[in-house]
Amino acid sequence: MDTTTKAVSTFNSLKIDEWLIKQIKNLGVDKPTPVQINCIPAILDGRDCIGCDRTGSGKTFAFALPIVQTLSKDPYGIYALVLTPTRELAYQIADQFQIIGKPINLRMSVIVGGMGMMDQGIELSNHPHIVIATPGRLADHLESCKTFSFKTIKYLVMDEADRLLEGNFDEQLQIIFQALPEKRQTLLFSATITDTLNKLREVALNKPFMWSAPVETATVEELDQRYILVPADFKDGYLVHVVQNFREEKPKGSIIVFTDTCRSCQILSMTLLELGFQSLCLHSMMSQRERIATLTKFRSNTVKILVATDVASRGLDIPTVQLIVNHNVPSNPKEYVHRVGRTARAGRGGFSLTLITPNDIKLLHAIEGRICKELKEFKIKEKEVVKILTQVAVTKREQEINLDEQDFGEKKRINKRKKLIEKGLSPEEADREIEADIEWKRRKGDKNSKFKKSRDSRKRDSEEASTSSATNIPVESD
Repeated sequence: MDTTTKAVSTFNSLKIDEWLIKQIKNLGVDKPTPVQINCIPAILDGRDCIGCDRTGSGKTFAFALPIVQTLSKDPYGIYALVLTPTRELAYQIADQFQIIGKPINLRMSVIVGGMGMMDQGIELSNHPHIVIATPGRLADHLESCKTFSFKTIKYLVMDEADRLLEGNFDEQLQIIFQALPEKRQTLLFSATITDTLNKLREVALNKPFMWSAPVETATVEELDQRYILVPADFKDGYLVHVVQNFREEKPKGSIIVFTDTCRSCQILSMTLLELGFQSLCLHSMMSQRERIATLTKFRSNTVKILVATDVASRGLDIPTVQLIVNHNVPSNPKEYVHRVGRTARAGRGGFSLTLITPNDIKLLHAIEGRICKELKEFKIKEKEVVKILTQVAVTKREQEINLDEQDFGEKKRINKRKKLIEKGLSPEEADREIEADIEWKRRKGDKNSKFKKSRDSRKRDSEEASTSSATNIPVESD
C-alpha cells in the first residue's frame, strides 16, 4: 500500500473540470488534500480505489468530485451508489454531493431507516443519479420493491468501509452486491483500514489502487490530547467541572461529550440541562427527525454542548468543535481515534480530554500505542470538584428517576425488538432473545452486587469509615 503523497498543489493538475473547481472554491477549498491528490487520478483512470486517511481529511470529495465529473459527461440514473454505516453520515454526504452537483441538476435519494418506505420507493423508481444509503434499509427495498434496478451503476462507494465490513452488515451487503453489475468501479474509504484490509481487497475486484496516510497521522498534530485520572464513583462531577471551566473560558466554544450507552447519553444530557448547561443528546434510540434536528442545532452553534454515543464519532463533519470529552474510555482504540477526530479539523486546533479511572489504565496504554503518542495528564483543582460532587450526584439521580418514569427502558426494548425482526428473526424469536439478554444482565448484576457487598465489608474491616464520600478524594494543596 502506497503511503507517499504526490507533489500536486492544485485541482487543475488533478484534471478536475473548471466548473467543479469553482463549486468547491465557493466552499473555501482551494487546495487538494493528500487523500484527494492520490486517489482522484486513480478513480478518473477507471481503477478501483482504497483510500485511508483520518477524519476531516477530505475523503468525501476524493470520491464525489470524480463521480460528479464523469456523470456530467454521460448523465443517467442510477449512476452511483454510496453506502455508509449511519444515517447522519448519509445525509452529510448528500449535502456535499448536492453542493458540487448543482450546476448539472444532480438528483439524489437518501435511503435510510426512520423514514417512510413508500416515499423512498417512489424516489428510487424515479432513478436519481446518486443513491446514498445505509445497508439495512437499502436491502429492505431490494427485497420488497421491483420498480428500480442497480444494473447500470458505474460506481459503488463504501464510506467508513471498515465499519461496514466488520460483520454487522454482512447479510444486507450480500443482498446489495447481488443486485450490482460485475463491471463497476468500487471505491472504499475509511479513517482506519488495517484491520479489515483483506475484506476490502475481496470487495474491490479490479486490482485496486491503494493509498493510506502514514500511521503517525492517525490523530493530527494540532490536537492536544490529555487525560484526567478520576475516582470511578465521581466521574460525573469531574465532567461537569470540565464543562463549566471550558464554558467560562470559551463561551462561544462547542463541546462533544462521548459516552458508551443510549441511557448514559440521555441521563448526562438531562443532568447538564438541569445544572444550567444547554445541551443536546444524540443516540440510536432517537427518531431520525430528532437526530437531524439535533445535528442542525449543534452545527449552527445554537446549542454548544452535544452528548453522544459513537453514532456521532464516524465521519460527521462538525468543523468547529473545540473540545472532545470521553466520559468513558473506548474499549477499541480505533473508536478513540474516530471520537477525537471530531475536533482539530481542517488545520484548526483542538483539545480532547479522556476521563480515566484506575481500571482504565490498560485501555489508555492501548490507545497510546495506536496513536503513537503518550497522552499527558491534565491537572485540575480537586477542591473545586469537591464543591459540586453532591449537587451533581443528586441531580443525576433525579434525572435517572425522571427517565425511568418516561419508560425509557421499554422504548429501548421496543427499539431492539424492531431491529431484531428487521434482521430476519420472527417476533417470538426476538422476544426470546431480549428476555435472555435481560436474564443475563440480571445475573451479572446479582454477581456484581455480591462482589460489592464483600468488597465493602472488607473495606470496613480494614479502614475507618469516612464521614463524607467527597472527602475520599485526594485534594491538591493550592
